Formats: sequence, structure tokens, C-alpha cells
Amino acid sequence: MPSVTALHVDLSVPANLLVLIGGGEFSFGETREIDEFLLRSLPPDRRTVAFIPAASGSAEYAGHFGKYLAGIDPTVETVNVPIYRGRDSRRQKNLTQLLAAGMIYLGGGVTNNLLAVLRESAADLAMREAAANGTVIAAIGASASCFGIAARDMHGIAASLPGLGWVANAVVETAFDPDDDANLRRLMSVPETLLGLGIPARTALAIRAEGSTEIVGGGNVAAFRKTQAR
Repeated sequence: MPSVTALHVDLSVPANLLVLIGGGEFSFGETREIDEFLLRSLPPDRRTVAFIPAASGSAEYAGHFGKYLAGIDPTVETVNVPIYRGRDSRRQKNLTQLLAAGMIYLGGGVTNNLLAVLRESAADLAMREAAANGTVIAAIGASASCFGIAARDMHGIAASLPGLGWVANAVVETAFDPDDDANLRRLMSVPETLLGLGIPARTALAIRAEGSTEIVGGGNVAAFRKTQAR
């Protein structure tokens, strides 16, 4: 069951529910509790999950994930929204699918891939519009890391990459290991960062519109706050 936490997280986007998942293999049941929570949160009149494969580039990912979700709730349909390159994020058919979905799910992969395709794109604007209209937004692993103001460059070329900016003045590190917080602390050196969130695998942070949060899954979420200079 989700656990209520006193952690307050401000969103820059009017989203009813944003769920950031630290990682885990759905095929091994590692995210089952989180996925059941997501399906319970779907709007009752919109039982479609729009899957964005931009982080991995895999066309098969959505199919496997959709079969898995249907095994939990057969009323749910998962559609692959084929956003792999920048031009895909502008196609009206893709935008329409995002706007119509009850949940938009961003699969794991590489931060660089997702940000190159989605940041400041028409698809990001469509996700924001959908979120404001009650669509659940969920992201796992590297995709979840992209929702802060900056993300770790997984190619190791730069210290960080500009993020999608949905979580205000915050950075997110997924697959977080509390015994090694160096990556998260480095991300927190990005200007205007006030909050660092570390989300381990098999754990999700669910953030609601007013900033209240729930932890879903088996782990704990680390939160580091910077003191603002006066």
C-alpha cells in the first residue's frame, strides 16, 4: 500500500498526479505494487495507456508492457506512441494519442535520448495539457530523472543536461543508492536547485497537484534540501 509522507514537492506543471519510479523490471514483478497503484489512479472513463519509448528507442517495449498491464487489468489498453526522433514529437497523430490517454507512461532507457526528443517539444506541451486534464503521468528510471530542472548526462559528456522542468527547483536521481549519493549531490550543484530527490528501484514517488506526496513500493525516498541564501 502507498505510504503517506510529509515530503512536499512543488510542481511547475498543473498535473493531478505525477509518478516518478526509481526503476525495476516489470517482467520480474519488481514494480507490481506501483503499477497496480497507477491502474487504480486511471480516470474511469479513460482506460488507455499511451506509452512513450523515446528513452529506449525500443518498438517492442510497449507491447511487452501492455501485455503485462492487461494481465493486471484486462480493461486497460496500451498503445505505443512512436516518438523516437524530434519530428515524431510534432506529429499530430502522436499528440492526439497523448491527449486522449488516461495515463502517459514514459519507459526507461537513457536520459540523453529522451531529452533530445521531448524537451521543449510539442509532445511535452501535449503531456502538460493532458496532465492538467487529469491524465496520470508516470515515468520510470532514466525517464523519471528527466522531470527535474536538470538530469545526469548518461553519456558522461557533460555534468548535467537541462531537464523537462516539471518538478520545480528540483533534480531527481533514480536507481538511487543511499550509500552512494555522489551523483545526486553533483546534480544539486546546478543553479536554482533547491531540492534533490533520490528514488531507489522498486520505489515510486507520487506527487499530486498541491505538492503532497506518497511513497509507493518497498523503499524510501531521500530528499536533500539546500538552504536559500538571504
